[in-house]
Amino acid sequence: MEQNLVIGLIGLVGLFGLIAIRMPIAYAMILVGGIGVSYLNGPGILLSQLKDLTWAQFSVYDLSVVPLFILMGAIASRAGFSRDLFRAANAWMGWVRGGVAMSAVTACAGFGAICGSSLATASTMATVALPELRRYKYSGALATGTLAAGGVLGILIPPSVVLIIYAIIVEASVVDMFAAALIPGIMATLFFIFTVAIYVAIKPETGPPGSRPSRQEFIEATLGILPVAILFLMVIGGIYLGFFNPTPAAAVGVFLVTIFGFMRQTISLSKIRDSLFDTAKTTGMIYLILLGAEMLKIFMTRSGVPQSFAGFMANSDLAPMLVLILLLFALIVLGCLMDSLSMILLVTPFFWPVIVEINGGDYVTAQDAAFGLGAEDLKIWFGILALIVVELGLITPPVGLNVFIISSHAPDVSMLETFKGVAPFFGAEILRISLIIIFPAIALWLPGILT
Repeated sequence: MEQNLVIGLIGLVGLFGLIAIRMPIAYAMILVGGIGVSYLNGPGILLSQLKDLTWAQFSVYDLSVVPLFILMGAIASRAGFSRDLFRAANAWMGWVRGGVAMSAVTACAGFGAICGSSLATASTMATVALPELRRYKYSGALATGTLAAGGVLGILIPPSVVLIIYAIIVEASVVDMFAAALIPGIMATLFFIFTVAIYVAIKPETGPPGSRPSRQEFIEATLGILPVAILFLMVIGGIYLGFFNPTPAAAVGVFLVTIFGFMRQTISLSKIRDSLFDTAKTTGMIYLILLGAEMLKIFMTRSGVPQSFAGFMANSDLAPMLVLILLLFALIVLGCLMDSLSMILLVTPFFWPVIVEINGGDYVTAQDAAFGLGAEDLKIWFGILALIVVELGLITPPVGLNVFIISSHAPDVSMLETFKGVAPFFGAEILRISLIIIFPAIALWLPGILT
């Protein structure tokens, strides 16, 4: 058993080494998992597993929602919904000091609700909002920092692809995860707006007020987001109220966003074709990562690494809350180095058994649990915390992926300036994480009343 454990640890070191030399994480996990299983059990076992593994992974019904939500976001992006969201938010608050940056945050949250990807949200909103921030002479740090931080809202506000994948891994309800993410997502949006307000109160020259819109401009901008509001209510509202399961809801979303695009004459057959191609590429990448993660999981389970890690942490005499904080800190560090989906797939098989073990086991009651939560509530609470710290990694130096994306749109602003602009939002995220740890009901209240 100890020899197998050593082999598993060597495999982990090799995996991170391959990631460090920029091998795509899907290929790295497939390579390490395949070699590891072959070494431990022989190549015959590996070939036998591969015969059924792909079908077993990709035939899961819940996964069918992934390409549909990706397609909905791709069409919405090409249909100009991001521009409408920013225009409306700017009409509401752009005329106050720091208001254009606040508008960018609000638009990021709105676009995240129909996109579900942090990186896509950051890239799209940078294209839309950065010219306006420049026009009103916002400081480079505030402008790029706001957009980098606002982009992370896409990972948590439903529908989120990463949230769906996490739910599948831990066998949680996708509907419950969507419900649990809503209030923390709204909290993040409000905290970011307050952060901008405090920032410009301290440094008024960094965020001058924009121009106040006329009454006609205000009405037109507000009416312009009706399609987005209808889309959100039909898709997410339909899921919350029990009218749809996530997969039919995603199909309704694709249909509605396409109809609205044609009605507004902002979408064409060529744009739909491009959206389909993008969806196919992104979905293929996600499914390949899923296959790699499953192969790695089989190798790690056979070597005993997750079990040993869980046992070590449970017997470490550390307080359960301290163990949780250490795991969340590790997620922040890893989030600097890889995209959110890859990280959730990579670390959940290691971290989730630890959380279950220190909480008291799979069947512990809330009264006897270390965190005061039963098994189902624990899945939801830890999932929300994990996704928040994953998104925090996207803006954490030295390798915050969102910061790199925003910097590619603003080459005249140094990375150091962007990280300075992100720092206040980092503090707001730490506050949000602390509140959810102290008050789990923030994440658990809405799923509780919907069940």
